[in-house]
Amino acid sequence: MRDVIIIGAGAVGCTIARELAFTRLDVLVLEKECDVAAGTTGRNSAVVHAGFNNRPGSLMARLCVEGSRGMEALCRELDVPYRKTGKVLVAFDEEDVEILRRLKAQGEANGARGLRLIGKEELERMVPGVGGIGGFYSPETAILDPFKYCIAMAENAAENGAEFRFEEEVTGIRREDGGFTVTTGKGEYRCRVLINSAGLYADKVSAMAGVDDYHIYPCRGEYFILDEVADELLQMPVYPALKPGIGGLGVHLTPTVHRNIIVGPSAEYIDEADDYACTPPVMDKLWQEAQALLPALKRRYIIGNYSGIRAKLAPENEGGYRDFVIKEEEACPGLINLVGIESPGLTASRPIARMVREMVGKRLPLEEKENAVRTHRFPPVFAKLAREEQDRLIREDPEYGEIVCRCRRVTKAEIRQAIENPLGARSLSAVKYRAWATTGRCNGGYCLNRIVDMLVREYGMRPEDVTLRGPGSEMFSGEVK
Repeated sequence: MRDVIIIGAGAVGCTIARELAFTRLDVLVLEKECDVAAGTTGRNSAVVHAGFNNRPGSLMARLCVEGSRGMEALCRELDVPYRKTGKVLVAFDEEDVEILRRLKAQGEANGARGLRLIGKEELERMVPGVGGIGGFYSPETAILDPFKYCIAMAENAAENGAEFRFEEEVTGIRREDGGFTVTTGKGEYRCRVLINSAGLYADKVSAMAGVDDYHIYPCRGEYFILDEVADELLQMPVYPALKPGIGGLGVHLTPTVHRNIIVGPSAEYIDEADDYACTPPVMDKLWQEAQALLPALKRRYIIGNYSGIRAKLAPENEGGYRDFVIKEEEACPGLINLVGIESPGLTASRPIARMVREMVGKRLPLEEKENAVRTHRFPPVFAKLAREEQDRLIREDPEYGEIVCRCRRVTKAEIRQAIENPLGARSLSAVKYRAWATTGRCNGGYCLNRIVDMLVREYGMRPEDVTLRGPGSEMFSGEVK
């Protein structure tokens, strides 16, 4: 009998696990994918929002502002790349200007700091080359690495006693003996408190537990990934003025902590919560809207694309946003549901986790213990180090002198540390998001086979067992002579 089972290892689930692991509770996290951050957490714009997009008085607004204010210190504590860039919303006509005035008032009501309207000249100084007659500036907006954020949360939770089990999709939940029995494809687990942080599948998990009150409407957003041109073209995220009724924040341009630019997302309601397709008509429209914001964009900068899916509670005919659902269900005592956790869920993840911890504390004793700070730090990014530091690392470990990923200049030592991660994830995506290999212009054309060779020859994996993202994404069917 566990004290707590958390279903879902996205940013929110992992942050809840970390908060509860600071107590003496026995915590288990079940995740259907082969690693953390495999769903919405790893498929967004990687922006830390300031809190002006959400309705005053809502959980979304309050938790976003609280999360934004604490994010810089939290990322420093966890060794997660973070940069406070600020953000600009662009007005193209007087209607847009009025929208931005309302957003500013809304943000101030939420407690967002430093918001101001700017004119055409200041807009041009802040983001050269962006069209528009004026804009709205948010100095508190930031960018981070969402993969490393989630990985660091999970690793620190595990250091403090939380257990993570991957490739364990929940197929059934029974309420019995004052607790829950959770069934997966690999076995059954019992707990006193069950936390549903299943993202796009939170409505289905809730229904398994007997609370069939929710329906998630998947809303897909498609993105382009541009090469490392952010230093040259864009220093901060640029958004259009938010039009009412759409499912997202509009197509925007966002620099990343890795110096790429992300273009997107679109907003399209779909039927399946795992349909991550990128479609030519949508991508063409996406590019047109991006060039309207920044005409200097060239198609030759594109190196990839991807899509993410929002877990929306608002159906398409309603549009916009409904508030987060974070509650213990009266009809099912001990079940804590988190439903409709879309943007700004990443920004709000820590205050959400603390809110859930308080709920757990009403059922179970939260006895504090001596906790470990995060001891497994991410290895230094070799390519960003001064030459003297690179030379020192090579002297200490010659594998720092062997480049595996040419585009990103990722060394064999960094790949090895990614493979030997504390959570035990061994897919190619697990290596990718820890070492950032395969993310350059060649999309793994040079390094992919070298990583596979390490997994097979040095870690004893069979080629048939090497996957991109876990079971169902096997890379090889065997060998040929």
